[in-house]
Amino acid sequence: MKACFMGLGYIGLPTAIIAAKSGIDIIGVDINSKVVEQTNAGHLHIVEPGLEKLLQEVVKSGKLIAATTPQECDAYFIVVPTPFKGNHQPDISYVENATRMVLPLLKPGNLFVIESTSPVGTTEQMAELIYTERPELKGNIHIAYCPERVLPGNVIYELVNNDRVIGGIDEDSTTHAIEFYSQFVKGQLHRTNARTAELCKLTENSSRDVQIAFANELSMICEQAGINVWDLINLANKHPRVNILQPGCGVGGHCIAVDPYFITAAYPEQAKIIAQAREINNYKAQWCAEKVKNAMLKFELDNRRKPVVAMMGLAFKPNIDDLRESPAKRITTEVLQSKSNADILVVEPNITEHNVFKLTPYNEAYDRADIVVFLTAHNEFKTLEWRDDKVILDFCGIFRK
Repeated sequence: MKACFMGLGYIGLPTAIIAAKSGIDIIGVDINSKVVEQTNAGHLHIVEPGLEKLLQEVVKSGKLIAATTPQECDAYFIVVPTPFKGNHQPDISYVENATRMVLPLLKPGNLFVIESTSPVGTTEQMAELIYTERPELKGNIHIAYCPERVLPGNVIYELVNNDRVIGGIDEDSTTHAIEFYSQFVKGQLHRTNARTAELCKLTENSSRDVQIAFANELSMICEQAGINVWDLINLANKHPRVNILQPGCGVGGHCIAVDPYFITAAYPEQAKIIAQAREINNYKAQWCAEKVKNAMLKFELDNRRKPVVAMMGLAFKPNIDDLRESPAKRITTEVLQSKSNADILVVEPNITEHNVFKLTPYNEAYDRADIVVFLTAHNEFKTLEWRDDKVILDFCGIFRK
């Protein structure tokens, strides 16, 4: 078995490594030559605990080879980004481009799987593209959709142990896709059709977005009511059928902050709660930015000098280096743009440099700052002790105060 993974990002690369570790010969393709070079050298271009050691093993054994163009294989996996364009419309051009790259290589009996988060109907659309360009393949290749379900920071375990939903354009395609994934997935493989699998992925992340929106809305209510939201949620969760999530400064990442729009764009009349949740979570970031700016103004009026402000965290969630759609990054940018010559220290312990922000070590920033703004609950920040001599805005529950 030889498989080609189109896309070596946060999902494509770990999946390619795990598949190679199981004994499958893998060609990993990425249009970024630097990513290809790093991968072939056994170096990760992402942050994921334990993954670099596995990468070095499969590269050394020859089971994983990275390249900028695909090669003829038995199975092809599309694991590229699916961002949204203007007015939050889904953009499947990356999926289409990757499909067109492998089109000339497809042969009867091949397996073609899309893993990229996609609007409902995308798998069928790519099948039609393949059949239009290669009509001799109609009914002779297996086409399916299988979304990932992993948590950054725990990808190795979850790629192997999580259940997967696999939906083919026909029963035979589903069966062939299940046969492939069963080589390295220990979780249960659930059969369905392609359209249901596509909407299942969008539903999972939209459900999370709605639940987070409830927690974020509660945090703003508690601020107005003078109640500690962390205490409130802890007490409410004592109810046997209540499980409220923890609030933050918004929602980020390429999944939860993006996928609901794939539903609202296609079904605007039906997706009312999903659309409202997106608005609440986007507003929470704006609300946090206004809190920071108001604290800076109050400090200047009280002390007759500009404050030193530490913006603690840029990643969209704790202990990773992923800044995609990050509300922390958005808040930091807005504070910087309105700083009025205040000294803004930007902290992100999971990256070494950034092309926009000058980074400061977290200990140094905490010591120097008059106002400390916790945006992401990184483990490093939890080692800090509360300081009464600072104005602390804790949007992610470092101190639960």
